[in-house]
Amino acid sequence: MMKWTALCLVALLLYGSFCDAQRFQEIIGQSPHDHQQGKQIIERPLQWSFPADPTTRPEILIPNEIRHPASANSVAVNCGENIVQVIVQKDMFGIGQYVDPRHLTLGSCGFVTEDIANDGSSVIVFQSEVHGCDSSLSMTQDSLIYTYDLKYNPEGVVMRINRAAVTVECHYPRIHNVSSLPLIPYWVPFSATKVSEEFLYFTLKLMTDDWQHQRSTDVYYLGTSIKIEASVMQYFHVPLRVFIDRCVISIRPDPTSNPNYAFIENGCLVDGINSASKFMNRDADDKLRFELAALMFQGYENERLYITCYLKATSINHGINSERRACSYSNGWYEASGVNEACNTCDSSGPASSGQSTFVNYNPGSTSGSAGSGQRVSQSGSRMQTVTHIHFFLSVMEWESQVTLEIRVHQNPDA
Repeated sequence: MMKWTALCLVALLLYGSFCDAQRFQEIIGQSPHDHQQGKQIIERPLQWSFPADPTTRPEILIPNEIRHPASANSVAVNCGENIVQVIVQKDMFGIGQYVDPRHLTLGSCGFVTEDIANDGSSVIVFQSEVHGCDSSLSMTQDSLIYTYDLKYNPEGVVMRINRAAVTVECHYPRIHNVSSLPLIPYWVPFSATKVSEEFLYFTLKLMTDDWQHQRSTDVYYLGTSIKIEASVMQYFHVPLRVFIDRCVISIRPDPTSNPNYAFIENGCLVDGINSASKFMNRDADDKLRFELAALMFQGYENERLYITCYLKATSINHGINSERRACSYSNGWYEASGVNEACNTCDSSGPASSGQSTFVNYNPGSTSGSAGSGQRVSQSGSRMQTVTHIHFFLSVMEWESQVTLEIRVHQNPDA
């Protein structure tokens, strides 16, 4: 009985499964025989593929050569009788890099100043006595040879220019006068040539009242102001500052002839103590202007007058002091460049005249003159005579010149 019951249950389950399958086939509209699993047919081949590796454009190789610095003609020497001047271009290696002057030495000597050469390049100037800067002396049959070591030794953590050493030589003939045949080797700029000639152009000019032009006449009247400009033409030399050490008026070209009157002494315009004479404020180092109240010698009213001034010039790197100054008096002494302490000793430079002569100075409202006034001479503002010397004063190089002007001073017709 149990076996037949189990068989009946199995038969019922199989019948139920068959009925469910038939009903499903009817729903989808297919017969059980039509429902077969098959492969999917692809009408077109697949187009996708793995991306290719990127390609780079081939680089164009440009020939590149290592640039080696060319030899630079950057060191020049001027061999003088007593002085040697070495001029070094700041672009010493010709690579567009300036050397630091503080790291450049000539033997045991540092540089003196920086300058501009005639081609516009920046240069470093060394200057020494022939025997200085640890120079060494050697001799040949015909020459004395002084040798100097120019060294560049950069300091600091970063170094952009190599160390360098250059040998500089000065050759002097043994059998000739050294001052007459100095040998100047290598490149020599125009400024160095002027120094070797020991000559600079100093001038005195009579100027118009506005200081803009040179005056066309040398005639003045008592009571007027004579405007004079002293200057030094320095070419491409180290910038210079001009001074007037002394000025004397006389009736002859010889400033020591009698009568004479010194109206500038030791850089102090002492004539301004008793007149309106004064230095103008300096607006350029190579020029110095001053005004002088017109005057004449008593008893020499119709004589020509000669103004002789002793000019000197030094590098602008040297300061203004009691040896180099331009002082005027107006309720006290003051200096044309504003360094008034340089005038402290002007009180000891009083007016000095010789020949027991007095000067006639025009005072409005009076026909009589007062003693102690200055007088000038000019030759239409042109340089009459110039004698230039070069010397050293306490290691300072100075150029000196004596310049003379010729003028005429007449009585004021309206007085």
